[in-house]
Amino acid sequence: MNDRQKLIVNNVNTHKQLILDAERWLWAHPQTGYTEWEANGYLTEKFEALGYTLTQAGNIPGFYTDIDTGKPGPKLCIMGELDALDIANHPESVNGMTHCCGHHGQVAALLGIAAALKEPGALDGLSGSIRLMAVPAEEMIQLAFREELRKQGVIGYMGGKVEFMARGYFDDVDIAMMVHGGSNGDDIDFKCGLGNNGCMAKTIKFKGKSSHAGGAPHLGVNAQYAAMLGLQACNDLRETFQEKDTIRFHPIMMGVNCAVNIIPDEMKIESYVRGKTLDAMKRENKKINRALTGAALAMGAGVELCDRPGYSPEIHDKAFMQLVEKCCGELVGPDRVKFDYNAWSTGSSDFGDITCVMPGVQFNASGATGTGHGIDYYITDANRLCVNSAKAQLFVTDALLSNDAAAAKEIIANYQPQYPSIKAYFEAINDLILDKDAVKYDEAGHATVDFLND
Repeated sequence: MNDRQKLIVNNVNTHKQLILDAERWLWAHPQTGYTEWEANGYLTEKFEALGYTLTQAGNIPGFYTDIDTGKPGPKLCIMGELDALDIANHPESVNGMTHCCGHHGQVAALLGIAAALKEPGALDGLSGSIRLMAVPAEEMIQLAFREELRKQGVIGYMGGKVEFMARGYFDDVDIAMMVHGGSNGDDIDFKCGLGNNGCMAKTIKFKGKSSHAGGAPHLGVNAQYAAMLGLQACNDLRETFQEKDTIRFHPIMMGVNCAVNIIPDEMKIESYVRGKTLDAMKRENKKINRALTGAALAMGAGVELCDRPGYSPEIHDKAFMQLVEKCCGELVGPDRVKFDYNAWSTGSSDFGDITCVMPGVQFNASGATGTGHGIDYYITDANRLCVNSAKAQLFVTDALLSNDAAAAKEIIANYQPQYPSIKAYFEAINDLILDKDAVKYDEAGHATVDFLND
């Protein structure tokens, strides 16, 4: 380590207990996307106690604060996510929710970064500015709830970072990073791949007609059967998905609201279509909508299709990855760092939407055990997950913004974004929006079919 890195380590260690206390408190107070008011309040209090002035999102949780180095240069955004998952079977769930993806560790580390940057000498030699941002709603869940928020005008987009982009919170940001927690074993402290799939969010409602299930089933139209037929048709499409596109479709039936002796007249389904590119997702989603529509037609049912922009594919800038890998190695030793410049994940994150318009890297810190999103997920080493994460991110910050921010300027100048502007990005993802009553019948029983996004 050089002298600057030793200073960073000492600055973070000064606030180690603050970080560890935050991790435990946030673990014990999980809330799902766009409802994370407890975490927002806790972190607001801690940030303001450190002397920060926050810009709050207002009608949704989340905030940011800017730190000016006093010298001109690019703006680096460092993020942490607020939301938990609804997974009631986890032994430590609270009101059916648990932080079994480790987001609470991100914002605990973010708090540590904020505290360390208040220490004497922390900004010496840096140029530009740093935006610390606590963002809501990374997990793409509870789609019906989010669609209701959208209809009310509270949000415009399902994901928190996408919503923050729409609100202008990234308009003056040039480069971004964050750290996700995970279970990488005892030998690896930091890990990163090239990127991961994007996704689009789907809600599907099959509509039938209720009647007595035993005495008069011929008078009903079974929405559950239509849904089952539709999902079988979608499953039969899987062999047509090309492996290069890494398509994933994983629907869940949300259940019926009727007694066992009634033909169900409604079945709701939530799902994603994930893929490596926006074009691939759009192409395969058209086939899926065709299959769902065909199943409804076969059963004499209706089907409402609701497609929304989810998350764009996440592609890390390789030059930025190299800098992050070097910094992580300087903190824990290169043998404890694993960066794979070709690895691709089929999960999704709204950090991908950030990488559409600016260079970004989301890397992974160890410290958890069990399966992500599983009932066996726990934090076993918060020092590795949160404290080391804060140190690594500050090492990267120092490397980017020192020497007149030369490293950051070079990465930004050489980056080739998928879209030339945030405006162009929104034009592209808004093209995914679909609201269709895909099958309509007239009084004579003739059907009109339309499942296309045009």
